[in-house]
Amino acid sequence: MLLALTNNGCGGDDDSATGPDLEPSTQFQTIELPAGYTIERVVAGLTFPTAIAWDDQGTLYVSEAGGGFVEEPFPSRILRVAGGQATELVNLEARGVQDAVAGMVFHNGAFLITHRDADRSGAVSRIGLDGSVTKLLTGFLDSQSEHQLNDIRVGPDGLLYLTNGPAANSGVVGLDLAPFISRSPGVRTTPCQDIVLTGRNYETPDFRTPGPTDLVRTGAYMPFGTPSTAGQVIPGTNKCGGAIFQFDPNNAEGTLRVFAHGFRNVLGIVWNSRGEMFAAVNGYDVRGSRPVNDEFDATYRVREGAWYGVPDYSAALEPLTEAKFNPPDALQASVFIGDAMQPKALGFVIDQAASGLAVPDQTLVVGLHEVNSSPSLLDVAPASWGAFADQLFVAEWGDLAPGTTPLRDGPAGFQVVRLTAGSTAPLPFLKNVSDGPASRQGAAGMGIERPYAVRFGPDGAM
Repeated sequence: MLLALTNNGCGGDDDSATGPDLEPSTQFQTIELPAGYTIERVVAGLTFPTAIAWDDQGTLYVSEAGGGFVEEPFPSRILRVAGGQATELVNLEARGVQDAVAGMVFHNGAFLITHRDADRSGAVSRIGLDGSVTKLLTGFLDSQSEHQLNDIRVGPDGLLYLTNGPAANSGVVGLDLAPFISRSPGVRTTPCQDIVLTGRNYETPDFRTPGPTDLVRTGAYMPFGTPSTAGQVIPGTNKCGGAIFQFDPNNAEGTLRVFAHGFRNVLGIVWNSRGEMFAAVNGYDVRGSRPVNDEFDATYRVREGAWYGVPDYSAALEPLTEAKFNPPDALQASVFIGDAMQPKALGFVIDQAASGLAVPDQTLVVGLHEVNSSPSLLDVAPASWGAFADQLFVAEWGDLAPGTTPLRDGPAGFQVVRLTAGSTAPLPFLKNVSDGPASRQGAAGMGIERPYAVRFGPDGAM
């Protein structure tokens, strides 16, 4: 479902640290929003909608991701939205585009989308209004995992910017990625620069063999079942995981470069009126061979060339060597350096000094979201939004517990929040009256389900 929220002239005046208060919508009793705002359904019946874009004439389009863990996966598509109806413009699956389509922007008369290629690596393609497909980039190997290429936006400089999540939860491929390993045996986290490893290896059952007691050790930045050694150098690549990229679409492969790196699953990017760049990032999960009991997900100010610490620092850019980040021992794999067993604790997997990596700058944190809330695509409010103008509005897609963590006892996310200057605490702006998605409240289609994208349109509506 695609919703539009507009300011009727009375909203946007309360910019206090806690306000404005939310109240039930007159249109959707399941939804809460600030007084002075109206919400309406633009179109319903969408399947896995991800990105929103407008062409040069102001026509609205929405992408459907495609795929899904069903016997007959849904096709990825671009739909034109008008008069409360969504009409298929391009069936991307029929044109050979692999799911999932996560990001989309309209630029120079065509759509640019992020998706997977036939080998499941990440790709960017230009899609013409006539349905023509031109592949601009491919070969982002981290997309062979549970994470992939995400947002794509045009920057203030006219260049394209792209986000990519890293393979694996925290640098180590484990049993939680078994379906992806079976399809892409070489899947691993790839670094953006040469890094030196500490040689920590994680011992787990080997699901690839018939022996129920077979064990295997896997190192960081290595394929499943491949151990690392202390001092081992992993070469960097400009198609790495956990990064933001910049490129010129007229020569994408020739101009692609890493803009900032060391993120976990970085999804949305945006710029404010001063040209400052921000990114929304999904933090660690309590899963896999190296589970992390993090406290937050995050929104960051993006500094060109900066390293944001993953897989050795938390969402708040604190070192994972702090004891508070250790999950219960029962959830951790046995750790070895060489043949010497190590204590079950989150030691660093990168030798940062030898790798030339500086400690992440904590002043780059602008938002600390509830852990597992999954901040996704975000946008900046236009001037017509009064006191809220230039504030960040972030879609929190919601948790996937217990699959991503067995430690959560209530829902996180499933709302749109805003971030104000001087505070890292997100303020709810659009949510259900009760926590969690509408479908769990017997109100499917009548409330917030999993908000993935926030965009402000040419008319100023969200």
